[in-house]
Amino acid sequence: MSGFGAPLPPAPAGQRVRVFVDADACPVKPECFRVASRYRLQVFVVSNSLMAVPPDPLVERVVVEAGPDVADDWIAERAARGDVVVTSDVPLAARCVRNGAEVLRPNGRSFDGDSIGMALATRNLMDDLRSQGQMTGGPRPFGAKERSAFLSALDNAVVRLRRLGFAAG
Repeated sequence: MSGFGAPLPPAPAGQRVRVFVDADACPVKPECFRVASRYRLQVFVVSNSLMAVPPDPLVERVVVEAGPDVADDWIAERAARGDVVVTSDVPLAARCVRNGAEVLRPNGRSFDGDSIGMALATRNLMDDLRSQGQMTGGPRPFGAKERSAFLSALDNAVVRLRRLGFAAG
């Protein structure tokens, strides 16, 4: 999203929508595969370890070296305007938003130019509190409601990108 209400320019001719999944701790991989199959989108499942993916030529498993941020770097170096990135990682989300990608959390909420600054500030505050030994709690339970919200958000993102002229399938 461009932020500040500015309309986005049309897509470059023939540019396709791609989905990048930060897969190591992603609970919505099956939902990504389902939407990608419906629209015939290229999906990159990026992780530090081997993961099962559907036997589909449009789904590519990318196993990167072990190490901090290696998977994030792989995604951020490739994700651009017209792509959808699925991640809970706020710094990765910030990098991808800066690149113009649509970024969705597994609960269906999006990161965009208007929300990423606050998300980064909150993440940094929580890191500081945890480093001081304060209990900050964990994530909310993930269930059917969150899966449904994610499916809807991913479908809406793909439809919005197609309206802008990005190709699917």
